[in-house]
Amino acid sequence: MEIGIIGSGNVGETLARHFVALGHQVSIANSRGPASLEGFARETGVNAVTSEQAARAKDLLVLAVTEKAVPHLPLEALAASPAVVVDAGNYYPSRDGRIQEIDDGLPESGWVARTIGRPVLKAFNNIVAPSLATRGVPSGTPGRICLSVAGDDDKAKGVVLGLVEAIGFDGIDGGSLADSWRQQPGAPAYCQDLDKDGLRAALAQADAGQVATYRATADESARPYFTGAQR
Repeated sequence: MEIGIIGSGNVGETLARHFVALGHQVSIANSRGPASLEGFARETGVNAVTSEQAARAKDLLVLAVTEKAVPHLPLEALAASPAVVVDAGNYYPSRDGRIQEIDDGLPESGWVARTIGRPVLKAFNNIVAPSLATRGVPSGTPGRICLSVAGDDDKAKGVVLGLVEAIGFDGIDGGSLADSWRQQPGAPAYCQDLDKDGLRAALAQADAGQVATYRATADESARPYFTGAQR
């Protein structure tokens, strides 16, 4: 597949490594430009490109950026892209600033879809980057970590669930994009390295009335990292 990734943080670079290892053609971009990714490109075999170029990927595009960066993405190229678009980001108010629509109850990825003007899936966000990088194992391994993919296009979800399986994780259908709040920061399914049964139970356990509390708890825990108190 021809895959674009916008965002070169831990999740973006980890997914790029996985996808290249599977034999896919991968382009990666960030806000600093291709020159900042030359070393990573030499090391891994990815193509370092602009965000506009990454957004032209034919098959899959992963947005691995902060919510505050979403309005600054190449919106025209995104709108024209034929690719399945995956939102792998999470909303942390202490980092991203307050986004009123999300605070009022719109799921994070619903806001991303609305902002970029096209459908997205929510995936690769409910696991910490070190686990995503190192804990993939063959199918059938007891305790294999499971990832949830939420969205409204079953065919597109099938594509992403296939990649989840290929990089060493079980995958489950997390429901519609409107259900994706169940895998947002602070929810029971978030960053817990759960197996398939455990993840299904955690998604079901999530309480819609507690979304603001989940977010506030996760944001408070992460605040020191965003403010530079910890590195």
